[in-house]
Formats: sequence, structure tokens, C-alpha cells
Amino acid sequence: MKPNVCTITNPDIERYAEEHTSPESAQLYQLNRWAHLNMAQPRMIAGAYQGQLLQMFVHMIRPKRVLELGSYIGYSTVCLAQSMPDDAILHAVEVEEEYQSKILKNIADAGVDHKVRLHIGEALTVVPTLEERFDLAFVDADKINTLEYYKMLVPRMAPGGFIIVDNILWSGKVILPQPEGDRETKIIREFNDYVQNDPRVENILLPLRDGLMVARVKE
Repeated sequence: MKPNVCTITNPDIERYAEEHTSPESAQLYQLNRWAHLNMAQPRMIAGAYQGQLLQMFVHMIRPKRVLELGSYIGYSTVCLAQSMPDDAILHAVEVEEEYQSKILKNIADAGVDHKVRLHIGEALTVVPTLEERFDLAFVDADKINTLEYYKMLVPRMAPGGFIIVDNILWSGKVILPQPEGDRETKIIREFNDYVQNDPRVENILLPLRDGLMVARVKE
């Protein structure tokens, strides 16, 4: 779950950036609108701005095998799949079974269901069963396991593959005094430090929205 606190960047700057970013596709717009009308926590979807960034990454990397941890209702799944080549495959992992039918409907409505393999279950259990080497992985799942997901993924990435992890600034809480019992902030700090000191990768922390860690596995 994403933290319910103020945004990090200036709202006027965010609005200006959005106004100068290509709009989401018609399918993504309808999915975005549905989420805000029907879901209790619509902010858990990637959203138009971050979705466009994900699509840019995919267009640049041109991955053939993609992994997504945390699909929610499929917004980011559609973002990734829409930009992937027709012969590419996206393995999307979502822990909540209640979202399965909605995800399947959304990827079908977007015409990308032939590129997506949906797996319902715990990522730490599902991913080891996938006999793939991934060119790109996007992690937007529970924060408690963020570091474990990363440790699991690095050996499963193709040389030169990219791992993108969302919410690694945790609404700025990573630089504030940590309240007692705040496990999620502690884990995210540990994750950020671990990646920064991992000799297997080159990384950049992007202070966009709630923060993205982008790590490239060295060849």
C-alpha cells in the first residue's frame, strides 16, 4: 500500500510536467477513470505520468521478457504490454485473487492479452517457477518484501537487464526521523542502501512522484 501523505515535488511543477507529457492511450484513460470511480485506493495504479515513463523505458529497452510484481487492476500491465514488441511476453504477478478477473478484462480490452501471462500468488513463490531470464522487471508490490524481491530478481535478469522499483522515497519518509515500529520505511531505506552498494548493478534513483530506483545489471 502506498503512503497517504503529501507529495514530494511541487504540485505546480508536477502539473506542468503532466501538461507537457504525451497523454495516456484511450484504453488507459478509461481504466484510470474506472479506478477513480470504483476503487477505494485509485492512487495505487501507476497513473498517466508514470505510465508514460514506463512506456518510454520499454520503447528504449525493447525487452522480449518482462516481469511485473504487483499488477493491482492492470494499469501498469497494460502500459508495459502496449509498448512491447508483439513477440514479447510479460509475466504479471498479483497476490490478490479478487483482482484477477478485472486484470484479465483490462488486458483483453486493451488488446494485449496475447502478450501477458497472469500469475496469481505470492511473488516470492511464483517467480522461482518461471524459467525465464528477464530483460526488464517492474516492482510495485508490497514494500515489506522489497529487498527480498530485488535479491531474487538480480540473478534472474539477462545481462544488461533493468530492474525498476517504485515507491522508494516513500513520500519523503526515507530522509525523516523514523517513528518506532515503521517497518516499511526501514525496509525501503535498507533496500536503497543495498542497491547503492551492490557491485552487480549500476543504479540511479529518480525523484519522480514517489521515487523510482532504476538498476541495470552489469553485463
